[in-house]
Amino acid sequence: MKKRIIYAAGILALASISISTYAFMNSPRDNGAAEEASALPSHCHVYGEIKVVEYGEDYQVKIVEYGEDLEVKTVDYGEDYEGRWKFVEYGEDYKIKFVEYGEDFQIKYVDYGEGC
Repeated sequence: MKKRIIYAAGILALASISISTYAFMNSPRDNGAAEEASALPSHCHVYGEIKVVEYGEDYQVKIVEYGEDLEVKTVDYGEDYEGRWKFVEYGEDYKIKFVEYGEDFQIKYVDYGEGC
């Protein structure tokens, strides 16, 4: 009888460890970097050297006058900041295709106040 009680207690202990481990491994993580990355829309990181293409694009972009997702300033240098695009023929960071519909995001050209 005593052996059965010890055996049952051992099985219960192993089961509780397994359940605790499973709950810990499948719980949502509190990762500040992931929250920061998800706070910005996915198109905000599109800046730098941009090549305009007809096919093989990374993003399809529509130019609008209002309701934009991203305000873009075209620059000759200093394209290392959000919203600044330098158009190039090679060595691009991103390839975009300008479209009238089915866009991934919409841009508006501005002289200042660029970004998301």
